[in-house]
Amino acid sequence: MFMKYQIACAALALMSAAPAFAQEEPASPVTVSGSVGLVSDYRFRGVSQSDKAMAVQGGITATHESGAYVGTWASNLAGWGTFGGAGIELDLFAGYAVPLNETTTLDVGLTWYMYPSGADETDFAEPYVKLSSQLGPVKGLLGVAYAPKQQALGKWYNSADSYATGIPDAPGKKNDNFYIWSDVSGAIPNTPVSLKAHLGWSKGNSGLGPNGTSVAPTGKYLDWMVGADFAIPGTPLTLGVAYVDTDIARVEQTYLRPNLSVADADNAGKSIVGSQVVFSLSAAF
Repeated sequence: MFMKYQIACAALALMSAAPAFAQEEPASPVTVSGSVGLVSDYRFRGVSQSDKAMAVQGGITATHESGAYVGTWASNLAGWGTFGGAGIELDLFAGYAVPLNETTTLDVGLTWYMYPSGADETDFAEPYVKLSSQLGPVKGLLGVAYAPKQQALGKWYNSADSYATGIPDAPGKKNDNFYIWSDVSGAIPNTPVSLKAHLGWSKGNSGLGPNGTSVAPTGKYLDWMVGADFAIPGTPLTLGVAYVDTDIARVEQTYLRPNLSVADADNAGKSIVGSQVVFSLSAAF
């Protein structure tokens, strides 16, 4: 009789626990990640977007388990033209990343570059394709981005007089832009240090667009970067340092001034496409 009582109690306990197991929610199919950071100079494809001054940056991305993702990223701006009066860059992006095998991933997407409160001609869209592969601690990436013809990339000023007066002699003209790049990064075993390198090549118009927004400021040029990151143990913080440069010749810089020089009165004339050591502090979440 006592044995039957024990069995009955055990069965009752299991029945009462069943709803609790049923109430456990399955893992969400969407993961959210992001980062915030501070850089000593915001460099985009080798060119300073912040007048060689500090910039605050941050972004957030939502990724579905299928590989689809959507996100946004922003940074304050200064220099490289007026950006139509905008003081911030806001990027919206979406894409799909699919694994080709255990180590290689194909990523296809589009970025919409926006300059809020600026002129309409500053915004442009750029599709991209990226192929990344992991080999032990080393990760490599090859990317191609192509921005089709848009007014933001157009060369509205064709003569020295039009540059000098600010009156475009080819208003409304559209141009495209092609960019190919490769990135390599890898952690040093048993240390919080990782190394990184970048090489890119731009092909676009030889001007800066109607509001200094062309992503290839001198037609064709190379940009590169080498650096290191230090992950601070026990924190989400990472310290970074990088050497950034381009092969844009001084004569080409002169042709496009003042768009390729610092606008700040104390540093006027300093190139924003020359070599620079950039420091950063970022936190991931």
